[in-house]
Amino acid sequence: MLHLSRHQGYWLYNADTDMRKGLDRLHGIVKDEMKKDIFQGDIFIFINKRRNQIKLLHWEGDGLSMYYKRLERGTYELPKVNASEGRIRMSSEQLQYILSGVVLNSVKKRIRYEYGGNLHDERSLCN
Repeated sequence: MLHLSRHQGYWLYNADTDMRKGLDRLHGIVKDEMKKDIFQGDIFIFINKRRNQIKLLHWEGDGLSMYYKRLERGTYELPKVNASEGRIRMSSEQLQYILSGVVLNSVKKRIRYEYGGNLHDERSLCN
């Protein structure tokens, strides 16, 4: 079951993808071109040249799963980045916006606290 969590990594493949590729070929792209280990639980995102189809690949602990969606009208918007690598790191929010059809540069986020991982280095929120 697909669940988007802030605690997962999200990696967009930085090239057009032939949507005829299945689980094994997409896994090969993750390993060989994106230089990532699919078994770490991250979600890998693939979009076709016309930007109207998307596939998400995810290892769920006991097998690979794939989410596929083809838009009947419209296209997916991709984040603007200057990346020469084969992958682009994204947040769960960015992916949710892309899947929902939100214009990415129109999103304005208010400041929020984010825990950095080390409780002793963070200032007390109770003061």
